[in-house]
Amino acid sequence: MRYLPLTDEDRAEMLARVGVAGIDDLFADVPPDVLRRDLPDLPHRRSEVEVERALGRLAAENVAAGAVPFFVGCGAYRHHVPATVDHLVQRSEFLTSYTPYQPEIAQGTLQYLFEFQTQVAMLTGMEVANASMYDGSTAAAEAVLMAHRITRRHKAVLAGNLHPHYRDTVATVSRLADHEVVAAPPAPAGEEGLIGLIDDSVSCVVVQVPDVFGHLNDLTALAARTQAAGALLIAVVTEIVSLGLIVPPGQMGADIVVGEGQSLGNSLSFGGPYLGLLATRQKYVRQMPGRLAGATVDAEGQRSYVLTLSAREQHIRREKATSNICTSSGLCALAFTIHLTLLGEAGLRRLARLNHARAVALADALTRVPGVTVLNRAFFNEFTVRVPGDAADVIERLARAGVLGGVPFSRLEPRRRELSDLVVVAATELNTDEDAAAYAAALTEVLAC
Repeated sequence: MRYLPLTDEDRAEMLARVGVAGIDDLFADVPPDVLRRDLPDLPHRRSEVEVERALGRLAAENVAAGAVPFFVGCGAYRHHVPATVDHLVQRSEFLTSYTPYQPEIAQGTLQYLFEFQTQVAMLTGMEVANASMYDGSTAAAEAVLMAHRITRRHKAVLAGNLHPHYRDTVATVSRLADHEVVAAPPAPAGEEGLIGLIDDSVSCVVVQVPDVFGHLNDLTALAARTQAAGALLIAVVTEIVSLGLIVPPGQMGADIVVGEGQSLGNSLSFGGPYLGLLATRQKYVRQMPGRLAGATVDAEGQRSYVLTLSAREQHIRREKATSNICTSSGLCALAFTIHLTLLGEAGLRRLARLNHARAVALADALTRVPGVTVLNRAFFNEFTVRVPGDAADVIERLARAGVLGGVPFSRLEPRRRELSDLVVVAATELNTDEDAAAYAAALTEVLAC
């Protein structure tokens, strides 16, 4: 009963209460092509000890990111997280605190959320930021819904070089809301014809910088054309460290900036929990989803912090709220804020320059491997290479040789066989010259076989 506490009678009563005939009806909104129709190849029952042993054997097959030369990125990046960050976030007053609805007992939480918002607004070149969201992809979907509310239109244009997971998340939310999504095809060379897709029916254009292939693009002309059509430009940043070196999207004309904050203060953690970022212009603040911590003064004239404009939130407006996300990644936001505070502006810029230098050195090393072509003219710490044959097979053989060489693009876009020879490669401050040399040597050997 520890794992299966409900009887058949319990289930029947619950299904009758919600008005469906069977359990499958609860999953009617899930696309049929992603549903598994057969049972996985696992034993039907095992004792607790047997389960622990089996899972332990499976876990032992994993290769830790720090154990071998590691060049995997594509939306989640391995950076150094100072021990100070983990020490501070594990203090009980931070680790156990939850929703700061009572400001008189939550001033510490509200203050760090306020500081976090300030940092995100400064990084992105925007005027206001919220107190975090679940992750970058759901923040992108929320930004699209926000643009629909502002423009009173319901059509989003997605760049082909937007990360496919972000595209799919936006598409899922839009499908359930009966909104239209137009997604351009991927452009590995970096040239996207988005301007031709913009007309007066478009609510927003969603573009990534650096894009999923690592290309750096000036958004200024796209922003001007988008806004001339009465739409909003949404810029997605999956590698927040890049904003220590490149021009912030807000300065290039973006109306909303969303991103993934995992790179600062948060480890890879097998994919989560992560940290969604969302910033916008002051005039759109009432349509911004998520919490917003504000500064005020108390009855004695002392500075204090509160949740502000709360009428936008689900706990007050219910179905009329700007978002159905009713909590934030508070602890991850605190880790982000501590890490960025430790770095300071000068430290972030040095970190960004070091990331770029490591990536340039790696690209130079891989370019000398026979048959390998780097597609990027300009990039931050991530770029795309074309390899002979099937990239997924090359990456698998590299892994067996002790190098985690990147993400084969076919893993993100399995249906686009024309992109199956592409690998997205990332380098951060944790990659050494020896790592780059090991990658180049292993790739040379793998391709020669």
